[in-house]
Amino acid sequence: MQNIQNFISENKTRFISELFSLLKIPSVSADPAFKKDVFDMADAIKIQLETIGFSDVEICSTAGYPVVYAQKIINSSLPTILVYGHYDVQPATPLDLWISPPFEPELREEKIYARGACDDKGQVFMHLKALEFMISNNSLPCNVKIMIEGEEEVGSDNLPIFVRNNKEKLKADIILISDTAIIDNEIPSIDCGLRGLSYVEVEVTGPGRDLHSGVYGGAVANPINILCDMISKMHDENRQITIPHFYDDVQDLTQAERQLLANAPFDLENYKKDLHISEILGEKGFSTTERASIRPTLDVNGIWGGYIGEGAKTVLPSKASAKISMRLVPNQDSKTITNLFQSYFESISPPSVKVIVKPHHGGEAYVTPIDSIGYKAAEKAMELTFGKKPVPTRGGGSIPIVALFEKELGVKSILMGFGLDTDAIHSPNEHYGVFNLLKGIETIPYFYKFYTEMSK
Repeated sequence: MQNIQNFISENKTRFISELFSLLKIPSVSADPAFKKDVFDMADAIKIQLETIGFSDVEICSTAGYPVVYAQKIINSSLPTILVYGHYDVQPATPLDLWISPPFEPELREEKIYARGACDDKGQVFMHLKALEFMISNNSLPCNVKIMIEGEEEVGSDNLPIFVRNNKEKLKADIILISDTAIIDNEIPSIDCGLRGLSYVEVEVTGPGRDLHSGVYGGAVANPINILCDMISKMHDENRQITIPHFYDDVQDLTQAERQLLANAPFDLENYKKDLHISEILGEKGFSTTERASIRPTLDVNGIWGGYIGEGAKTVLPSKASAKISMRLVPNQDSKTITNLFQSYFESISPPSVKVIVKPHHGGEAYVTPIDSIGYKAAEKAMELTFGKKPVPTRGGGSIPIVALFEKELGVKSILMGFGLDTDAIHSPNEHYGVFNLLKGIETIPYFYKFYTEMSK
């Protein structure tokens, strides 16, 4: 594939322009105000696929946002790679923290700034351009299927139904996903695991209306105070989660496995400097990288109640709410954890308030064996383009649908992402390096080549 470098060099400007056009579409799946934009984004992906040479492209309806599907079958005797990604993005708020508007992409210091630049439009785009290269040069070595969904950022609620109803359509030998990161542009890595997720919302209600804090303060339960008390009881002094039976199914890694993960380069001082923190905090007995990858967590993602406007309003609020996420590890079942959380949260609530727990979405943890053909093909491809062997890592985030793919389709997924942890995904000023974008386009065709060769 000697022409891949020329292809990238000759088309770099066009690639960035085309990606910009996708990033301008505010496909925020969590906010109904952007419903039309999400559908427009599905149409834009379909047009991209048709433009690069896919004749068999369709927009598949679901109960929510559609799945864009395409395939190119060369020979039924060849392996089939199924590419998965998502075209929806996180909400861009708070808007005032963005240097440039989130849906007006800008190129600054060889980084593309926009919501979705890395997660996941930029990484999906790499696959489209890599496939454009292979199709235009008649070098596609195997069959390929594409499945790009529009609900990943809200839990992929409708994708399981789509997968179960289309097992034959989606039949493949391996699933290739780029929705993760590498350690550094000089230190390539491949995620061999992801954490699962249980996401809930809690509501604590006290009096039937907001009360004057001078008249009633000290005599009536304040839901915000109570909620804070309850949240503080979720961890002990060692930062372990206190929910009974929470750790029952946690799969502990062997010392050898922990050492393998510890071989990944990590600079604690740079980590703190990048995050603007003076000290770290986490579960006793585990390193920072372990806490963020192989251990379960419980975090408050949002909390609200009472008066938060300008000036003062001495109010004792009627309600207080919080959104809480729990990252899970292999063997922990998301529904079981959700039920355990609900039982515990209700059990520690005082009789002075009423508590409601609303489950949102979840998914299971996932592990890819590093001795599998898929992993070895990705490893060989990245070693060739980066000039050094990638490090196996465990991702701290969740892609809930990955475990379901294995359950329903019976195949493993390869998490070959090219982002960086510093790309500010889900945050203001999300960005994606041009280096990473182009390196992905360069590397992906080699994965196809090596996977096909190793599958013979």
